[in-house]
Amino acid sequence: MPIVVSTKDCTALSDAELAEMADLCAERPPGFDIGFLSKQREEWVLVTHAREGNKLRGYSFCTLERIGGTPSLLVGLASVDRTARAEASLKAMMADQYRRALLAFPDEDVLLGTRLMSPEGFRAFHGLSDIVPAVGHKPSGEERAWARRLAKRFGAEGRLDDRSFRVKGDGSQSGGLDFSSAKVKLPDGLETLFAGLDADAGDRLVAFGWAMAEDLAGGKLGH
Repeated sequence: MPIVVSTKDCTALSDAELAEMADLCAERPPGFDIGFLSKQREEWVLVTHAREGNKLRGYSFCTLERIGGTPSLLVGLASVDRTARAEASLKAMMADQYRRALLAFPDEDVLLGTRLMSPEGFRAFHGLSDIVPAVGHKPSGEERAWARRLAKRFGAEGRLDDRSFRVKGDGSQSGGLDFSSAKVKLPDGLETLFAGLDADAGDRLVAFGWAMAEDLAGGKLGH
């Protein structure tokens, strides 16, 4: 059965849908509950759902905006059900969001920024250019500045180490990209970026990459 995605304004998100979303990870970390998801409804502009038949397989809160003039796709929170089709769900959601980025910013490169909880989350960046942080890569001054801008946008200003791109949890529930799949093959050494990171305590890795205009126009991303 195919994965079908739909995106709408967060203002149109019903309480019943929020409850369904909360159920997706109710019995496992990160345990996004309905109260926390209600706050995300207020903080972000768009929500994407991925369904397999009548089963919710994933969701994502995002917004398309300019940061200092730069076209940006920001994923504030996303969660994918841990099934054999987890990666298909993630790809379908990202493809829909890239399509919307193309409509919002035609003929422009777009920055994708989010917070990761585990190495598998880098799968959301598949096909992008200049992804940071990266194994063996020393971030430039501009890349560190982007990490600070994103941390501020995600409400984590002052808790970012702009050399490691890590955000320290403050003890409260924190958003980010919740994705895990046993089928994902990760590049060697990628897990070192997360060494000692306590996702359960709210620690996150700020990450970003560039969706090039020609790739967006060609529909190559998210597939």
